[in-house]
Amino acid sequence: MAPMSPQPEAPPFGSLLVTGGAGFIGSNFVAHVMTHTDATVTVLDKMTYAASEESLAGLPSSRVRLVVGDIADAPLVDRLVGEHDAVVHFAAESHNDNSLHDPSPFIQTNIVGTFTILEAVRKHGSRLHHVSTDEVYGDLELDDPKRFTEDTPYQPSSPYSASKAASDHLVRAWVRSFGVAATLSNCSNNYGPWQHIEKFIPRQITNVIDGVRPRLYGSGENVRDWIHTEDHSSAVLAILNRGRIGETYLIGADGEKSNLEVVRLILTLMGHSPDDFDHVTDRAGHDLRYAIESGKLRNELGWRPAYDDFEAGLADTIAWYQANEAWWRPAKEATEATYAAKGQ
Repeated sequence: MAPMSPQPEAPPFGSLLVTGGAGFIGSNFVAHVMTHTDATVTVLDKMTYAASEESLAGLPSSRVRLVVGDIADAPLVDRLVGEHDAVVHFAAESHNDNSLHDPSPFIQTNIVGTFTILEAVRKHGSRLHHVSTDEVYGDLELDDPKRFTEDTPYQPSSPYSASKAASDHLVRAWVRSFGVAATLSNCSNNYGPWQHIEKFIPRQITNVIDGVRPRLYGSGENVRDWIHTEDHSSAVLAILNRGRIGETYLIGADGEKSNLEVVRLILTLMGHSPDDFDHVTDRAGHDLRYAIESGKLRNELGWRPAYDDFEAGLADTIAWYQANEAWWRPAKEATEATYAAKGQ
């Protein structure tokens, strides 16, 4: 069962522009805003393969509208930023494997797009929250007790993480050079409903639904720090409302699990043997371990994750994919064909 929701925020912003709000994390944030505030939201999304209008279905049309467009379209971004109190910037190309195949969309969206947004919020004096990833910090050794903090040096290891690192640096430069009122957050790996099936957890779940053995990169020892997307949403809203301008907050829920542990837990929860999976060749530059220290967020803003039981959150996620096959089924065949062509 889902945990109790955190207490509603008292939002200082009546209207939000949410970039990438039809994607996985962005759409969950928009739904969270609808539940916990009275704000209106305009979603700006390019509607690439990872976005879905269905992810916004059921939200009140009087408070949510979708604008299909590119965050690198300066006139469009300028107009929309000028119409809203604040911008929450989720839009990004975010798949590591895709960035290794063709880095160019990552440069265009993650760097040029962020620059375009920064220039618009600079012009209009708008509040900005920039959403990033823990992958900008590189990785940690498997036996290293350390975690990423706000002071960890950047060491991106893929075109994706390098482009996100660049966008983070742009935001900080615009804060310092031009006085842009921005905050930043770097979050650990998200899971939950509406995530595209190319991603690790939904791919394994949908494979099991289809009677296909999950596939695991390498030995499966790589560790990720998992957080339910609902907890990411509540953290972003807390930072937007109460975070200190110019500050970075790391968002994590103490959810470190190896990929092997996650696959075995998925299989167990779905009634299969925990060893009913196959190993495939590891991907190039596969980071070993991510781990977030979120003490600053918790101590300064009083944030706490609601999904502090990974197994319960994963069970809810499995149930969602089982109940929403009509949403993910159209993309499944093409996604698996892409992986098969790479031997994965």
